[in-house]
Amino acid sequence: MKQLLCMLVLAAATMGVARAQLKIAVINSQKALIDTDEIKKAQAEMEARFKPRQDQMAKLEKELQDIQAQLQSGKLNQLGEQDLTAQGQKKQRDLQRIQQDLQEDVDRERNDILQRAGTRMQEVVKKLADEKGLDIVVDAANTLFFKPSLELTADAVAAYNKTYPVK
Repeated sequence: MKQLLCMLVLAAATMGVARAQLKIAVINSQKALIDTDEIKKAQAEMEARFKPRQDQMAKLEKELQDIQAQLQSGKLNQLGEQDLTAQGQKKQRDLQRIQQDLQEDVDRERNDILQRAGTRMQEVVKKLADEKGLDIVVDAANTLFFKPSLELTADAVAAYNKTYPVK
């Protein structure tokens, strides 16, 4: 008897939910962030700021190629080979250090920018949801199918750019 009563209550609750029309939207949060003017500007600034180190790495790679070519030419005596090998090893260590430092700096800065922008985007999406009377906003990455009319990504980018204009 208790089981029948529970089933009737569950069925009644389900019918109530079915009658209430939920308003749902879908956002591709990753695309929305990447498409903002703030992120585009930050990306360009990062590329400019880190270009000298990238150029330095390219120069070291070229020097290492030159050393390798000289070592393979067979024109060096044993002392010359040892000296060139030592130079190559030092340049290789320098290159690895620069690569590692650059990667750590880029990762740290990118994470800071994305964290700040992600928090801002959440605020913008909540405001959009309130304005549009939405009950649920889901990420497209977690959605198997949705009608294009439910897409909120472009609206979120526009609202973000309006709320947080790039100077």
